Amino acid sequence: MRHAAYLRMVSSNTHRSSNTPAVVHSTRIVGVGASAGGLAALELFFSHVAPDSGLAYVVVQHMAPSYKAMLGTLLQRVTTLPVHEATQGLAPAPNAVYVIPPGCELTLVQGCLHLNPTRQARGPRLPINVLFQSLAQEQRQRAIGVVLSGMGADGTLGLQAIQGQDGLTLAQEPSSAQFDSMPHSAIAAGCVNIVALAQELPQRIITAIMQAAATAPSTQPQPDDAASALDTIVRLLREHSKHDLSLYKPSTLLRRIERRVAVYGLSSIADYAAFLPDNPRELDVLFAEMLIGVTSFFRDAAVWSDVQNLAWPPLLAQHPSNSPLRAWVVGCSSGEEAYSLAMTFQEAQDSLPHTAAQTLQIFATDLSAEAIAVARKGWYPAKWLAEMAPARRARFFVAQDDGGRIIKSIRDMVLFAQHDVIIDPPFTKLDFLSCRNLLIYFKAALQQRLIPLFHFSLRPGGILLLGASETVGPARRLFSPLGVKSRLYRRNDQPLSAGAVDFPVNRHAALRKTAPETLVSTSSTHPGSLQALADQVLLQTFSPPAVLVNAAGDILYISGRTGRYLEPAAGKANWNLHVMARPGIRTQLAVALRHALQEHRTVELHDLPLEDDRTRTLHLTVQAVQEPKALEGMAMVVFREVALPKRRQAKKANAANPVDTALVQELGHAREEIRALRQEMQASQEALQAANESLQSANEELQSANEELTTSKEEAQSMNEELQTINAELQTKLDDLALAQSDMQNLLNSTDIATLFLDNDLNVRRFTEQATSIFHLRDGDVGRPLSDLASALNYPALHSDVQDTLRTLASSDKQIATTDGRWFSVRIMPYRTLTNMIQGAVLTFVDITKAKELEFRLREGYSQP
Repeated sequence: MRHAAYLRMVSSNTHRSSNTPAVVHSTRIVGVGASAGGLAALELFFSHVAPDSGLAYVVVQHMAPSYKAMLGTLLQRVTTLPVHEATQGLAPAPNAVYVIPPGCELTLVQGCLHLNPTRQARGPRLPINVLFQSLAQEQRQRAIGVVLSGMGADGTLGLQAIQGQDGLTLAQEPSSAQFDSMPHSAIAAGCVNIVALAQELPQRIITAIMQAAATAPSTQPQPDDAASALDTIVRLLREHSKHDLSLYKPSTLLRRIERRVAVYGLSSIADYAAFLPDNPRELDVLFAEMLIGVTSFFRDAAVWSDVQNLAWPPLLAQHPSNSPLRAWVVGCSSGEEAYSLAMTFQEAQDSLPHTAAQTLQIFATDLSAEAIAVARKGWYPAKWLAEMAPARRARFFVAQDDGGRIIKSIRDMVLFAQHDVIIDPPFTKLDFLSCRNLLIYFKAALQQRLIPLFHFSLRPGGILLLGASETVGPARRLFSPLGVKSRLYRRNDQPLSAGAVDFPVNRHAALRKTAPETLVSTSSTHPGSLQALADQVLLQTFSPPAVLVNAAGDILYISGRTGRYLEPAAGKANWNLHVMARPGIRTQLAVALRHALQEHRTVELHDLPLEDDRTRTLHLTVQAVQEPKALEGMAMVVFREVALPKRRQAKKANAANPVDTALVQELGHAREEIRALRQEMQASQEALQAANESLQSANEELQSANEELTTSKEEAQSMNEELQTINAELQTKLDDLALAQSDMQNLLNSTDIATLFLDNDLNVRRFTEQATSIFHLRDGDVGRPLSDLASALNYPALHSDVQDTLRTLASSDKQIATTDGRWFSVRIMPYRTLTNMIQGAVLTFVDITKAKELEFRLREGYSQP
């Protein structure tokens, strides 16, 4: 049975069995989309299309609107099907190919092709999506879409629309595509039914149509609710494995779920979600699929070079030798990264002999128990070690069973454990923390939660290593870049605000002990007058303690004794009000300072508690300084202690339960702190929201520009492919022409006749080798006038005879002698082209010297008596 007859029957049966609303009955159409690298794929595709498939093929390729495309001509060379350029209102016929013209978008409306001018709005042109979406709407379950080589993601949305109508979707095998972005995007979106080589796709279409007709269902399935199904699968995994994957990016989860859907031949994620509860073994397999295990020894060599040269030397220099350095590798997979870190430490230590006594303890953790088991063995196949430097491989591995085992000194540095960074408590007091290429799989909320947690886990001056596509994001103040390209960051000794660290388990940090009060020395400058002495005594005796700060809170001047309210922070000296303020007043003071500077006013706080004195309270005054101009933008913070009234003291002393009273006071202070923190958080949230909106706007503009550039690049690539093909044809023609020219030259030379070709201006166009014995010609004489040529002919009228020939178009034959005694028969003829155009003259010179000599001897014989 022929394909066309069978497929017409299939289309009719499929159409009648559908319960969807009626659609226009027309030829079944295969939409084919391609972009950069698509010409070769299209040629492979159509060279294997059967001439009697009964299908119409509509081809859409990215091309510049002003470019005169040659796609139809090029495709006609590889297929016996007629290839046409699509026109307005044309009804596609079976067993024919229709190509989109430049500057248009092509759609199918009521069985006919419609051309719409390309939209000029900002953003990429996506003509493949436009065609596929119209096919889905027009032909519903009969729609067929094919995505071939190309850059970008055009075609993915269109295939999703076709798949939503239960149509047939196909994509070229990405590894065989010159540019795999388009087929890879469609496959990653889970909207491709068949993936194959371009030359295999035509037969796969025929086979799929036949199979669908043989097993056509009586009803059409409802569209999948992918989001609901994904939530169900995540819940089942959480109940089965006790690990929550809801904070992973949905695209990451969907890609791995689609693999399992394809393995079981299910039609949707919803069917897979219904399949899981009765198959607990599949839950184990799926959970293993979800875990990303891409790693290798010294992955990204430049990063490890920076770790060895920029990270380890300062850590070794500042760390005491009596305790080991501590490192944590998050998401270590099968252990290669943890062992690489240990090797770089050993090499850095060897280059610094004075650090030989120091040791390193690495905690390497991963969610996968199978990966941890592999890492603990410390044995790796030879192909895993092939890219490592031979010197390292020889030093740190022992050959064993066609592979290598980590030496004991390196293995002892690493402690492997199964650990979930989302729910398990972190390792602390770390000098080095590596979390490479793990955050990219998490949602933004989880990323922003983990970075402060990493800051807390590191010691002051500790090093954080992230992946190439990861940054510290909004937590930039917590880290300083150490190696931008290698994503190395040094921990800043910045205080974390309350609630900044979201611990997987609750921890209670002990308050620091109060540092002893220190006195600020008075000025050593001896006043020069009685008034100055008196002013100094008044300031020392009666003025309240105060500090002058700038907008960032840095203390510029201290007056009086402030030790009861401020204390130096541990670590590197930091004269910042926010760091030095006592815990009981720190939050309220920060809020008051911000309000005073923003609103240019004075803010007062009353009845703040003093840590060591229950009989007195603290009044704070924060005044924005306007005058003198030199201090504008700064603030004066004044501390005044106020004694509690006797009645309140007595009431407190006679309280029935002093513990309850203390608790009530602490609760009141806690409420005040919460209120102040809320105000601070609200202000920060507003600022962050504004910054976020600005960044989103800029990101959208950049993304739009990037998409436009990608589209232009694709169009240029498609144009370049056509031009390359045309250039190859022209080169072939040039080769043929050169061969013909060689044949002609050899023919002329073989006649042994001197020939001279002239143009209409009597300039030399070409000559044979024999002509050089008559005219003193060289290759450089091409283009010279005939009158400039020196010849051996006794023919002064040559130039005028040639002109007469061109004027009258009559040939001229003369016998001319030469200066060296030779004779030539000179024939002058007009040069005619194949179109009978006169384009110069042809002069031939036949040597008749022997004939003339014979003629002379005969004449002499007749003349003798």
